[in-house]
Amino acid sequence: MRTKVLLGLAALAACAFSASAQSNVYSLNVVGYYNLTVPANQLVMIANQLNTTNNKISSLLPGGPPGALLYKYNGGYTSYAFDDADMVWTPDGNATLNPGEGCFFKSPVATTVTFVGEVLQGSLTNTLPIGALAMRSSIVPQSGTPTALGIPGEGGDLLYKYAAGYTSYAFDDADLVWTPSVPTLNVGEAFFYKKSPTATSSQWVRNFTVQ
Repeated sequence: MRTKVLLGLAALAACAFSASAQSNVYSLNVVGYYNLTVPANQLVMIANQLNTTNNKISSLLPGGPPGALLYKYNGGYTSYAFDDADMVWTPDGNATLNPGEGCFFKSPVATTVTFVGEVLQGSLTNTLPIGALAMRSSIVPQSGTPTALGIPGEGGDLLYKYAAGYTSYAFDDADLVWTPSVPTLNVGEAFFYKKSPTATSSQWVRNFTVQ
């Protein structure tokens, strides 16, 4: 999977400002998009990192393409298929893919998946259940190492990236580094994370503001 980032957060698709004259407080809503290039017949781990009005897969991926498959994980897999006859996701197009979640995606043809929405800002929390495997992504469209993205690594934590097979990384609490190397998480990339059963922090908190 190749990621083509077209955010340019200073000059995105749209910016909406609102102001209160009495309090002189301003808010900034930043809207953008990014493209993920998906090869034919390959499982890839993708993520929606831009918030929309409902984050339903029927809205996020309205064009499929026909025959596409999507798998969400929550202790087990739930699968969704794009029906090319009715042009809907079955069995439930109301299933969500919220920022911070992830899924496996497979298309019978090479395709480009485009996510469009608002960049979430402020204090953002993603739960990493202790002792359990979870499919996660950054809540915001930003690439970086797990540490740079604020993941609270603790001794025995495991992170799995997927690219035609899994590559695993473990957090070394003696040297406070990921081994055997430090992974980079890309924009629009999901991954598996398993907090150590002895971990004490299950909250992945980002304080994020677009400058």
